[in-house]
Amino acid sequence: MKILVPIDGSKHSEAALGVAAQQAKATNGQICLINVVPSYEGIDLEISASAREKLSERLSKKSEEMMEKAHRILSEQGVPPACSKVIVATSIPNSIIEYAEEEKIDLIIMGSLGLTASSRFKLGSVSAMVVRHAPCSVYVVK
Repeated sequence: MKILVPIDGSKHSEAALGVAAQQAKATNGQICLINVVPSYEGIDLEISASAREKLSERLSKKSEEMMEKAHRILSEQGVPPACSKVIVATSIPNSIIEYAEEEKIDLIIMGSLGLTASSRFKLGSVSAMVVRHAPCSVYVVK
């Protein structure tokens, strides 16, 4: 079983890592991690090119830190990830869905809310979109 865990640094995605580790142990599955870094290339943010470059560098550094932490958490639980990928894209849910299709993922385990979601919503926009359009089952962790 191939399990995909999208990570974004939120407490919900961290909880999804724990559930994924349990699932992988129970099914002798493999865990793949994905982090989608937002791309602002085609968007006019009315900031200078150097400020845009600095923003991109900060986002990439943050992504690396999240991946390292996720690898550490899974390794501590005895289930090191089989693969991990960082994607730079304008659509986070579409990137997760496309990766799941390309890699023939059997199960996506993800947090219900990300870093930008409001606590008044029960399901974040990214997880809601992935649930609706994923090519496989999606386990949403609160």
